[in-house]
Amino acid sequence: MRDVIVACDFSTREEMVRFLSRFGARKPYLKIGMELFYAEGPDIVRTIKALGHPVFLDLKLHDIPNTVKRTMVALSRLSVDMVNVHAAGTRAMMEAAREGLTAGGAKAVKLIAVTQLTSTGPETMRDELLIHASMDHTVLHYANNAKRAGLSGVVCSPLEVRGVKETCGDSFLTVTPGIRYPSGNVNADDQARVTTPAAARALGADYIVVGRPITSAEDPVAAYERICADFIET
Repeated sequence: MRDVIVACDFSTREEMVRFLSRFGARKPYLKIGMELFYAEGPDIVRTIKALGHPVFLDLKLHDIPNTVKRTMVALSRLSVDMVNVHAAGTRAMMEAAREGLTAGGAKAVKLIAVTQLTSTGPETMRDELLIHASMDHTVLHYANNAKRAGLSGVVCSPLEVRGVKETCGDSFLTVTPGIRYPSGNVNADDQARVTTPAAARALGADYIVVGRPITSAEDPVAAYERICADFIET
């Protein structure tokens, strides 16, 4: 089932609660990233879950396998719906992350892996990261590693969704940031590989993650509803 995840990259609990109050009875899927989590701690997740929202906890863990496993045991207590690691951390690390969630009793949590950030372009991969394989080849290789490690899916750009599905199967989830409209007040910001919500749907994405086009909009609820209509309902 497709869904729109709102990236709530706020600095404080007050900003977050004020933003959510505009949605009334609607309970959009929310992404809590490093900025808010580190500012407010685990209680911000408990607050949002208590309000009835599904939560994608976007901490992008990347460390030695034992550290990631123990961290996932701790995060399993927050009852989030989705959490992620970096695929570059190796299959052993991803397997350890899955084991940590299972040990913490959170078997139903969707564990996904970041392939390449949507702010990364081919030149950056080549010149700074010294990855000389193509973007597509790298993303598909990382996705296949994630599947072999037992993960539920990956974070990738919408442009790579079809390749991931062909490589890993239709049930392997694709969570796709980099969603923008081609006109209006919102540009690509720091994203390098972007598409519209309708294009992401056509490409087969399961989830799209949308931040500033919603959170910085004059009417965030209207912006959210437009994106839902383009991605889910059309």
